[in-house]
Amino acid sequence: MKFYISSAFLNTAEVIEIAKAADDLGYDGIGIPDHVVNLETLDTPYPYTKNGQRRWPPFTDWPDPWVLVGALAQVTTRLKFVTTVYIPAMRDPYSAAKAIGTAALLASGRVELGIGVGWCREEFDLMGEQFAARGKRTDEMLDLMRALWEPGWTEFDGDFYRTPRLEMQPTPPPIPIFVGGLSETALRRAARNDGWIGDLIKTDRAIAVAGRLRSLRIENGMSLDDFTILAPLTDAFTIADYRRAEDAGVTGILTMPWMFYAGPGATLAGKIDGMRRFRKDLALDG
Repeated sequence: MKFYISSAFLNTAEVIEIAKAADDLGYDGIGIPDHVVNLETLDTPYPYTKNGQRRWPPFTDWPDPWVLVGALAQVTTRLKFVTTVYIPAMRDPYSAAKAIGTAALLASGRVELGIGVGWCREEFDLMGEQFAARGKRTDEMLDLMRALWEPGWTEFDGDFYRTPRLEMQPTPPPIPIFVGGLSETALRRAARNDGWIGDLIKTDRAIAVAGRLRSLRIENGMSLDDFTILAPLTDAFTIADYRRAEDAGVTGILTMPWMFYAGPGATLAGKIDGMRRFRKDLALDG
């Protein structure tokens, strides 16, 4: 079982120190969320709360993931960086591929691209991208970006994007792609790629998702080796809880360890102490 620190809603300056501590303490990675802006008023309900309200208050930090990865890569040596999640269909594929590929190169292959199709229509409108058909555009963008990341010349003729013969440098190391979402379409998209990445989820549901993903991989004749299932479990607190999830196919956990010790108001020192205590209490270094 791998353990990733979630950097959601943290002050950007804190993320640098949290990442350095995570690297030193032996955590496997850090999760980096993505929004370009936070609009004051939305008609689109937030899909991950019962009342449709966003989990974060106004003026919460949302640093650009790829700028942040470029910085974090310079102060860490082994920590991986996963987006939780990045929305490709809200961007043009060439700018996205360039930013992601550059970050992956600077991080020496430690980038894992977690993606979703997006939920906020108003943010798509602001970015000048179509909200409709965003799932199909996402699939095509992933194919196109993979082509752009290969060495040599690229040509691409899709339903949404037509690319004349060109090359994009620098060529990055391999970038695994994890897909978020709980719909059958999302799970099928994840099974076609390198893994699945979840939002806050109870263990039983994560186990059910893992089972469905494994079935889809087998259906498609694809190996289960190196397929990632990364989830922030809301009701797992002990080593027994994590082992139960791991036995069912969950390969990694996203967590904020300080929440178990000092709560949401923890200082930076308190957060790092919580990270240290979590590893000790779970005997992760034994």
